[in-house]
Amino acid sequence: MHRHRVMISAAVVAAAIGFVPTAAQAADQPAERKGSVSAQVESAKAAAAKAAVFHSPAERTVRTTGKAAAAPQAAGAAGAAGATGAAKDNAGLAVDLRATATTARGISLASQVTTGVDTPVRVDIDWGDGKTDTEHVTRTKLLTSKHTFAEVGKHKVTVTLTDQNNNVTATNSVEVQSLGSKFTPHTPTRLLDTRSGIGGTDRPVTPYGVARVKVGGNSGIPADATAVALNITVVSPRSGGHITAYPSGTEQPTTSNVNFVAGQTVPNMTIVPVGADGYVELVNRSYGDVDLLADVTGYFSPSASAGGYTSLDPFRIADSRTGQGTWGQVAGQSTFGLQVAGNGAVPASGVTAVALNVTVTAPRGAGHLTVFPSGQTAPGTSNVNFKAGQTIANSVIVPVGSDGRINIRNGAWDPADVIVDVVGYYSPGSKASYIPTAPTRLHDSREWDFPVEGQDYRWLPLSDGDPTVTAFVLNTTVTDTQGSGHLTVAPDPNTWAQYLDKTAKRPTPPNSSNLNWTRGETVPNLVQASTGTTGVIDFWNRGWDRTHLVVDMFGFYEKD
Repeated sequence: MHRHRVMISAAVVAAAIGFVPTAAQAADQPAERKGSVSAQVESAKAAAAKAAVFHSPAERTVRTTGKAAAAPQAAGAAGAAGATGAAKDNAGLAVDLRATATTARGISLASQVTTGVDTPVRVDIDWGDGKTDTEHVTRTKLLTSKHTFAEVGKHKVTVTLTDQNNNVTATNSVEVQSLGSKFTPHTPTRLLDTRSGIGGTDRPVTPYGVARVKVGGNSGIPADATAVALNITVVSPRSGGHITAYPSGTEQPTTSNVNFVAGQTVPNMTIVPVGADGYVELVNRSYGDVDLLADVTGYFSPSASAGGYTSLDPFRIADSRTGQGTWGQVAGQSTFGLQVAGNGAVPASGVTAVALNVTVTAPRGAGHLTVFPSGQTAPGTSNVNFKAGQTIANSVIVPVGSDGRINIRNGAWDPADVIVDVVGYYSPGSKASYIPTAPTRLHDSREWDFPVEGQDYRWLPLSDGDPTVTAFVLNTTVTDTQGSGHLTVAPDPNTWAQYLDKTAKRPTPPNSSNLNWTRGETVPNLVQASTGTTGVIDFWNRGWDRTHLVVDMFGFYEKD
């Protein structure tokens, strides 16, 4: 194990939410984090790729014999009477194609070439995007070729074998689809409300029951949507527990998305894969009934015209406590606007949606916040629900208005402070596309009885050595909290190798927060975590008391 010491400056701590600086003490990093975390990430990646295999058997090969051929014929009948002329000397010429998606836009193509003679055969691969490759064989052989498409989506790959000595060609094609998906913003819309019957049911979800949410083909969302950005809200649960979101038709995972106690109304943003039938399922893992709301703000699909993602180091664009973005507490039933395009690292044009972390603190009464694009009226959805005096955060993905602005409405009757941090944006010019994975638990400090100490951090090498991965979609949860605090997730400038050889230097956490808690609470929040330049991600406990940390992965962004 490696011991690293964390010393937080008074200026940094003073910029955080509600803490007074004192001395800080670091704790050892658990030794399991490399083996289990990296293995879990790689296993999830491999499973995603395994699900994207495309096959066209050799029997589908179409053969054409010189000028004597009346029409192309299947390779399976190549030796029959239909074969004429010199082609009979290579009657078995055929190719079996098996393609596997390997990265967001990359595939590996296995071409099993079968030839009945020892004469040269030219192999031409047309990737369907204007690019071609050529190889040569002289006997039956398995060729493996790799290609990266310029864009995500479906492509037709065609392989043509040419045996000039025997005056015959053989062609086979396979339809492939890249792993990556791009994001299309959606006007905030409610897809499920078990209180009113939206989504097909007007009854609470029973203990360990499942609510099915129609996504693909619903409310303008295409049938081929691969994942959806949903804000899930638990309303008036009868007992404590958690909600798990997962794609329909798959096994229920052991991860969690929304944690709650009896009587609590609490939201949490999710990016969840969509099942083959177009549904997402929400299981109520508690011993009491619970009402559920699900609001969509966007979806991912293999459409090349949709937006890619650019992850950013978190930065603050609004803090009503200091006058940044808006002056003073936001009055009840009022709305304020924020300029997103051109702010900080966000470009001035071309941005279709922005990824935020929105925090409410010191509200004088119960209520909710709604985040929506400028130029539109506030929808009947919510992003952050709160009670009087509570500090609570939620991840938000919101479309950006044509003027580059967004609006935030305080739906309470009383004022509240609002803090907004930017973590990334979507645009047609952004290179990274999203690859959903099966919900996967990457880290649970309870298993090792190794909580994150106060003012310490847990560093996890999620994409060590893979610069193509730019961000991870994670659900982070703190539990067994020993005091109040907040969590900050940020890329680490140190490499994993530097931690191993003990040359790593203490990072400085950014002036942002991802989730807030008080003593004894269990609090989750979605985090779109940038991998920075090293692939190592830090999870900072900015409180003074220890807390346990749980990290679940739902997918990642990849630029190749």
